[in-house]
Amino acid sequence: MGSQTGRLTTHVLDTAHGKPGRGISVHLYRPHAHGRTLICSRLTNADGRCDQPLLEADAMESGTYELDFDIGSYFAALDTDLPEPAFLNIVTLRFAIADANAHYHVPLVCTPWSYSTYRGS
Repeated sequence: MGSQTGRLTTHVLDTAHGKPGRGISVHLYRPHAHGRTLICSRLTNADGRCDQPLLEADAMESGTYELDFDIGSYFAALDTDLPEPAFLNIVTLRFAIADANAHYHVPLVCTPWSYSTYRGS
């Protein structure tokens, strides 16, 4: 491994309530042939972001990753009128890092019924 300068960050936006997704559990995994390996777990802050990058410096490697966002618990805690079971619970985003020296920002824009993502800055 060389001295990488990249980092991976995330952000959750609750468009159903028009605010950042605060207190959402986020888990980063590295998938492989026999499952996946947990790399780190974070909780989003009041701005819907994690206080530290999910990956940075030499931990940043090219390859495929998965981010799990526990939006089911988040919306349930807001007393959102949800069916049982909720339509969305854990949202998993699978993405790839090609350049370990770049900043990859992977936001989740969500409601109890939908979500989207993009490569942010």
